[in-house]
Amino acid sequence: MKPVIGLEVHIELKTKSKMFCGCSADYFGKKPNTHTCPVCLGLPGTLPVPNKTAIKWCVMLGMALNCNIPLFSKFDRKNYFYPDLPKGYQISQYDKPFAINGYIDLNSQISNSKSQINSKFKNKNSKRIRIRRVHMEEDTGKLTHGSVSGENVTLIDFNRSGVPLVEIVTEPDFDNAGDVKDYLQKLQQIVRYLGISNADMEKGDMRLEPNISVLKLKSQNPKVKTELPDYKVEVKNINSFRFVEKAIEFEIKRQSEILKKDETPAQETRGWNEAKQKTIMQRVKEESSDYRYFPEPDIPPIRWTRKDLENIKKQIPELPNSKKERFIKEYGLTGYDTQILIREKETADYFEGAVRAGSKDNIKPKTIANLIINKKINMEETLPSSLIKSIIKTSSYGKINTDKIIKAVGEVLNENPQAFKDYKDGKTQVLQFLVGNTIKKLKERVDPKIIVEVINKK
Repeated sequence: MKPVIGLEVHIELKTKSKMFCGCSADYFGKKPNTHTCPVCLGLPGTLPVPNKTAIKWCVMLGMALNCNIPLFSKFDRKNYFYPDLPKGYQISQYDKPFAINGYIDLNSQISNSKSQINSKFKNKNSKRIRIRRVHMEEDTGKLTHGSVSGENVTLIDFNRSGVPLVEIVTEPDFDNAGDVKDYLQKLQQIVRYLGISNADMEKGDMRLEPNISVLKLKSQNPKVKTELPDYKVEVKNINSFRFVEKAIEFEIKRQSEILKKDETPAQETRGWNEAKQKTIMQRVKEESSDYRYFPEPDIPPIRWTRKDLENIKKQIPELPNSKKERFIKEYGLTGYDTQILIREKETADYFEGAVRAGSKDNIKPKTIANLIINKKINMEETLPSSLIKSIIKTSSYGKINTDKIIKAVGEVLNENPQAFKDYKDGKTQVLQFLVGNTIKKLKERVDPKIIVEVINKK
């Protein structure tokens, strides 16, 4: 048995307004149905106006994911009827998405610098996950199931309806839940570095949908090509890396047991039930033909020039893999330390700010990195310059004039001639006494090794 897994990830963009209207996209926690207008409510006679920033961000994400950007794209209508879709269709993209044929390399040292964004070089030690497409669509409303006056009801909040939503679709290149988690963490990190989304799964900014099948192998020879399974099960709207791992592992086991009986699992859409630790059947899975896609008649096609795309590419910041390589080379850090520092862009920026602040005092980047990693500095309350002052103040290697140390040592030795004589006679146990008294006299933190060196010279 071999698992065959693909991923669909939906990420809400943090634009100020919605995808096709001027309503605020900052809907989370707001009173239901207060961020709406005739356009996002799907009222008759309204016309959509595309959000230019959302489209540009979608293309930027495609570039960061090593995708090709076609010069021609268009929007389509995806037709289906569900209470959270007021128009009866969703404006999405079908056959002409904004970005195609990209990839993310797992466990790779490949640089994602601007000059290498479209490179097809693959590290032999990495595992490449192909990305089929990155496309733009509008989000739907939110359904809440509850009880009103003793009756079971479903309430609809359209505040989310029309919020810009990017969908990233992979090829079925995964065969285990661990790689899925690694990919999702890298994707979330890239999105946050670009600054196009908070990708906060608890708020629904990032929603995960694995498509899972299990292939019953006819041969154990890995060189023998096998066809993909003739079914797939999609698990919808998972909002946790841990839950997606559990859902995949449960489905692999469930489907394997069905295949062992020489039966074929049903092609269906399921949901993850955390309380029961299992997936639950929701509905029979639709095919693309069921959605009756056709070009959106109210939005003209989007045509790019090479110059347009070059301008967007210039706005891409240094991405995680490139930053990791630079930190190791420029600051002499270990791969482990660097991985922790670059996990969040804010931490990486804070570290570099502290390195700049500490350069005039010759504070080593490694010292700064260790403090940030091990002490878990509150970056909102402690400025990089304040961190450097703290290092200087508390470090046993704080700056102190050498002549001052020599003078203090001389005074301590003159005041304690017997101890000095005992030390010269080989009684090394008195050394700690002499060093301690010198530090008291200096009233400053200083490396004890320097004091010992001065005593020995005396």
